[in-house]
Formats: sequence, C-alpha cells, structure tokens
Amino acid sequence: MFARSAIRVAQPLKRTVRRYATEAGGSSGSSSVVIPLLGAAGIAGAGYWYINRGSSADAADAKPAAVPAEPKKAFLGGDQGWFSLKVAEVESINHNTKRVRLELPESDQVSGLHIASAILTKFKPEGAEKATLRPYTPTSDEDDQGFIDLVVKKYPDGPMSSHIHSLTPGQKLDVKGPLPKYAWAANKHDHIALIAGGSGITPMYQLVRAIFKNPEDKTKVTLVFGNVTEEDILLKKKFDELENTYPQRFRAFYVLDKPPAGWTGGSGFITKDLLKTVLPEPKSENIKVFVCGPPGLMKAISGNKVSPKDQGELTGALGELGYNKEQVYKF
Repeated sequence: MFARSAIRVAQPLKRTVRRYATEAGGSSGSSSVVIPLLGAAGIAGAGYWYINRGSSADAADAKPAAVPAEPKKAFLGGDQGWFSLKVAEVESINHNTKRVRLELPESDQVSGLHIASAILTKFKPEGAEKATLRPYTPTSDEDDQGFIDLVVKKYPDGPMSSHIHSLTPGQKLDVKGPLPKYAWAANKHDHIALIAGGSGITPMYQLVRAIFKNPEDKTKVTLVFGNVTEEDILLKKKFDELENTYPQRFRAFYVLDKPPAGWTGGSGFITKDLLKTVLPEPKSENIKVFVCGPPGLMKAISGNKVSPKDQGELTGALGELGYNKEQVYKF
C-alpha cells in the first residue's frame, strides 16, 4: 500500500529526465554491400564453357534450404480448454514472492504466448461454490522450451496467490491461454511509458524483454515502478542490466513507501509531479502509457478497468496531466 506522502523531485533531475523523455531517439546506421565483379581478359572458349557448365550443374543439384519447423506450442487458445501443468521447481525470491516453474506437456514445446498476453489459472478452494480464476504473465522467455516461470506475490486475502505459494514440486496447477492483451509490433510506438506497482511489473517485463530482444525495435522505454520496500522490487537486476546496456533508450525510476537509509530514489507513492517530470509529454506523437498494479494504484494513476474487455474512462493523474484515452492501456 502506498503511503500518502508526495515525492519532491529536484530541479536538476527534472531537467535531466525531461530531456531524456522528449529527445528524439538515435538513428540507426546503414551499411552498404559492395559486390565485386569477376572478370579476366584471358578467359574464353573452352574455359568459359567449362566454368559455366559446372556452375549450372551445381545449381541443378543443389537442394532448397530447409525451412526450420515452427516450435510446437503448449497454449493454443480456442477450444483447447483447461489442462494441468506440473510444478518442476519453486524458488523463494523474497518474504512474499516465489518463482514457480511449470513443466509444459512436452519438453520441446514453447509456451505459445505472444506479446503481450497472459495465462489464466484456476483453483477451487475447499468448500467454495466457485473456482478462483486469476491471470498471470510468465516471466520466462517466449522461446524457452519445456517450461514457463510464474513470479507470484502472495497477498493475505489472495486465494490464488496463497494456493500457488503452497504448491510443491510434483503438484499440478490448472491453466489455459493465451489471454491476449495489447498486440505489440516492433516500433509500434516511438516511446512507451510503463507505470507499475508490485507484481504488476510482470506484463511490463514481458513487453520490455520483447523490445530489447529484437534488434529491429528501436522503441524508447521509461519505467516508473512503485513498491513498499527495496526488497519488493521484482526483476530489478534485469532492469539494471537493460539500463546499463541501453542508457539512451531505457530509464527506470523507483518509488518506495518505506525507503532504507541512503535511498536515492523516490519515496512515498507515485505522484502526478513525478509522472509529469519523467514521462513523455501528452502532446508527443506516437506514445503509449501502460499501467498495471493493485486497485489503489490503478485508481490513482489511470482509473480501473471496467472489465477485461472494457478499459473504462481515463481518470487519475494521467487524465489530469492531459493524456487521452487512446494514449493509455490498462493491463
């Protein structure tokens, strides 16, 4: 739960990040290919005939290059319905978060998820009339074969997160998918902003990973990530690596409700003033702002969704800053 204290952002930081948020991305270099022409005045007659005959024969004998077979997919959607995946391993990440690895039905299968999409999990507590359904975005790569990883934060009143935390290797979890979210394509937007809280970082990570994995995608990314303590910042090592590798294209800003001594990031909760400082301006062309987190964060930043298929009206800090509904997507 975010505290209700405001973040005071120093003027030097405003000037630095505003320049980052508005400056144009670097252009990619181009390369040229020079094709040498082979010629010799002394080549004629029988020599010319022999060379061309050999080339023609080689071409005739050559077989078309084999096209790699598309990997088999575990999640097919449509009429596939529910199926069970076995827990392969469980790792504790912090005091309330675990990484659970689920085995796909076949070892050479990939998940079949696309960017951005999630899976749906199902569990019926003992004595309950209805099953609990919850979506989760795997943190494993879409090209990984034989497994998917779920990073799950346990909430005291969360029946599904509590159930997943109770699982041990060999037990099974009911799943289906993929659940389509925001359809991404390389360079779909010049600059995107990701505003996340807690475990709401997982769909953001899926999107970020796809962008920087693709050398053709030059999208600029700004992440604003709020948590209670420093220990709660999930996937921070991954984001640090990206920030060091792509300093002109990826920036991350962290806000803590309970910062430790010497913390240099933001403290309190994600405010309108912080967003105004670090996000691309609403008047910028071809931008998109993604939001994901607990209901309190969603209400304060963008307003909650009405349903999975209804984004609802844009309210909160983003609405007050002048962004429009088409510029914002709520996971």
